[in-house]
Formats: sequence, structure tokens, C-alpha cells
Amino acid sequence: MICVSIGRGRHRSMIAEARHVSEQGAQLVELRLDYIRRAVNLKRLLANRRCPVVATCRREQDGGKWTGTDQDRLMLLRQAIVDGVDYVDLEQDVAGEIPRYGKTKRIISYHNFTETPEDLQTIHQKLSRQDADIVKIATLAHHPHDNLRMLQLSETSRIPTVAICMGDLGTPSRLLAGRFGAPFTYATFHEDRTLAPGQLSYRQMTESYGYADIKSSTAIFGVVADPVAHSLSPTIHNAAFQDSELDMVYLPFRVPLDELGSFLGDCPELGIKGLSVTIPHKEEVMQFLDQVDTDAATIGACNTVVFESGQLVGYNTDHQAAVDSILSAHRRSGPTPLKGKTALILGAGGAAKSVAYGLTQLGSDVVITNRDAERAGLLAERFNCRTVAWDERQKIRAGILINTTPIGMHPNVNESPYEKRHIDRGMVVFDTIYNPEQTLLIKHAREQGSRVITGVDMFIRQAELQFRYFTGQEAPKEVMRDRLKRSTGAARF
Repeated sequence: MICVSIGRGRHRSMIAEARHVSEQGAQLVELRLDYIRRAVNLKRLLANRRCPVVATCRREQDGGKWTGTDQDRLMLLRQAIVDGVDYVDLEQDVAGEIPRYGKTKRIISYHNFTETPEDLQTIHQKLSRQDADIVKIATLAHHPHDNLRMLQLSETSRIPTVAICMGDLGTPSRLLAGRFGAPFTYATFHEDRTLAPGQLSYRQMTESYGYADIKSSTAIFGVVADPVAHSLSPTIHNAAFQDSELDMVYLPFRVPLDELGSFLGDCPELGIKGLSVTIPHKEEVMQFLDQVDTDAATIGACNTVVFESGQLVGYNTDHQAAVDSILSAHRRSGPTPLKGKTALILGAGGAAKSVAYGLTQLGSDVVITNRDAERAGLLAERFNCRTVAWDERQKIRAGILINTTPIGMHPNVNESPYEKRHIDRGMVVFDTIYNPEQTLLIKHAREQGSRVITGVDMFIRQAELQFRYFTGQEAPKEVMRDRLKRSTGAARF
């Protein structure tokens, strides 16, 4: 079950949103009384409600907007109970001042906006002693492992417990709460109006992730990155899982580089069966794998991990996706269209390795350039390529220009790694960034009359291959492509 938190300044707006989400299927709504900018009319808010309601009035110290006296706040919560609200949320330090009355159930809560404390069990015990029907603990995650700690707290508690992490590191705890026994999780009415750090909207929880269908039997997959909020991998993989009627879900996992090993160790307990691996982990993940396929080993980078019989097996789908994307732009150029062609690769990370490997296999003259010249040199040596200094990159007469850097990625959409005046009509310009699809580099290339390949094409191709590794089935390509197009705006292929 999802509890939709609604915080609006006017009674009319709060009532309208509560009615709307209940019509959309919400089974529980939290009315944040502290958001209302005038005297709260509880009878008006609770009359004709379409689903059960939680009455909450948060102090500023607990992340709320209440500026009145605490005496008035407690009086408001007592009145909500008298008026028959279904649930009341009470902080642990004041719960003893508001006794049980009538049929109203008590949610005893604790919020920590600075950390996830080590003594979670002690905190839970204190909350449980306050005549709790439900215990709620919400803390700020600093480590991916905090998610597992909170989920296991829900799973092992005798009193129904909602234990969730705030912040983008904590998103998995919100999505997996029900799988680990929480009576409900929290969502906001709209993604642009979050009431707590890291909250997802009711629409995202239901449409994108199918929260109600995530059970103990559900196989968990996801993308591991830092940052991860921009990733559209959950969008297309969940669309594919749903279309294929598979008991699987795909989540975003933000994992800092120095915590990758710890996160991979937590994966079995989280129920994770496979991962897409992206910036900055494609090379770092190699050291944690038990088996690596030939392509990934040669490239030195992995973008797909599958958990097979207790072992971590790594694959690379980027190189094939990149080559297929480039070949699609040379369909009329003969049987070996890339042989001898000069390809300038901007960047020297995991994606650059995959592209360089694929192109050298097809006989291209590959030139690597990167701001870190040493890194570019190591990549060039690995695949017997040439290098050019970053400041000299625009002097290379390349037939194919490939950007594998994050320059131009959302939110820095007004940046380009290559000046427009150096792009000529005979070039094929390939930007591996897919969000946005129409990067400034791609826009400039179109204006210069060049053939272009957007990151969407490569992104979909590599995701199709990942889907096959995850499921053993062919991917519903058009479903994935259509969902991505709807998420990024009209795309030109």
C-alpha cells in the first residue's frame, strides 16, 4: 500500500488532491496539516473522504512547516482523533501526551534529517513502547547499506514498521518497503512537490515501478551509478518487464565509487539478480566479478552484471550496441564501411573503451583524446590506437566523431565537447548521451548537415542485450523504444 502525502496551503486544494489520488487507486492519504496557511478546519478536511486518512502536523525540527505553539499543535492532533481520523502521526517525544481514543490508530514516528543512526533497534523499542499500532522511522541515508539496515528493521519487527531512508541514496528503501513487510510506504502527490528528500510521486510508484506488484518473489534488477537520478534505464526496463508479464522490477541505485564493493555484497539480501553498470563504475566493478566474458575482459569495462549461482558474472553490451549504431549510419557504404575510416573518440572512460574496441575490430583508424592525456594514452596503447591532445582534437580530419564524455548531459545541456565550426557535412557525429537526446553537439551536427547518431539508439540496443542476459528472453524492442521516446520527447531516429 502507498500512503500519498499531501501538503497544500488551502483546504480546497488539499481536499481536491486527496479525492483525485483516491480515484486513481490510492488506499491511504496523509494530510499535512502544518502546510495549511489558516486555521485548520478538520471537519471540512475529513468529511466525505474517499479513503482512510492520516493526520500529521510536523514541527520545523521534524521537516514540517508548523510555526505555532506546540500546545496548539497537540490540541489540533487531539481534535483530529476526536473527529474520527483513521490514523494520527505522533512524534515519539509527544506521543505520551496524547492518549488513545476511539478507533484512531497511532503511528509513532521518528525523523532524522542528518543520518541513519547506528542504534536503530533502540530507537524502534522506544517508539514501540508508546502504544504504537505502527512505528515509522525515516532517516537520511549516507551509505547504500543504510537501505538494507532499514528494510531488515521492517522485516524483523513484531509491530508493523515503516522504515525508510530519505535522500536519493534512500530511494530503494521506499520502493522495496512492502517487499520487506512494511504496511505501507510514502509517496507525494506530484514529483515537483516532494514533502521529504527523495520522495517519489504516486504516479512514479505505480506506473513506473508497479509498487503493488513487488512481492517477496519479485526478482530485483537495477542500474548502479553516481549520480543516478538522470537515468532512464528504470523506465525502459520496467516497461519491458511489464509487457513481458515477468515478476521483475528494475530500480535506481545511487552508489558512490568507494562503496561499490559493499553494495555488491548487500545485493543477495536485497534480492538483486542483475545490474546495469554505468558511470563511474564500469571499470571499478571488474575487480569484484567472479567471471567475465571475453569482450568485457578485453575491453576492461563491464556494463552488465548477472548473479548466477552465487557468482557475479560480468558482460559488456556497449561495444556491440555502439558498433551496430554506427553501422546503421553506413548502410549504403559497402560490406566493410568502417575499415580505414578515421574515428575520433572524445573521452577515455568505460564507454570510450567499448567504442574503441568495437571500431578497431572493424579496422577503423581510431584516435583517442581526453583531458587526462595519460588516461588517453593507456587506452590507445590497449587497442593500438593513436592519441591527440585535447586542445588539438579539432585538427583531426575525422570521418566519425564520437562523444563518450558527459559534456552536454542533463543538466549541463548548453555545453558541447566540440565546436560547431569544425563539424563538416561529411562527418558522422555520434553522441552517446541519451538524456537529452538532442544534445548541443547533435543539434550543431544537424545544422551542419552531418549524419547523426543519438545516444538513444545505442542506449536502446545495449538495453535489449541486457534484457536478454537478465531474462533469457528477447526484448520487446518497440515497447522499450516507445517508452524512451515518450520520456525524452519526440526523437528522430
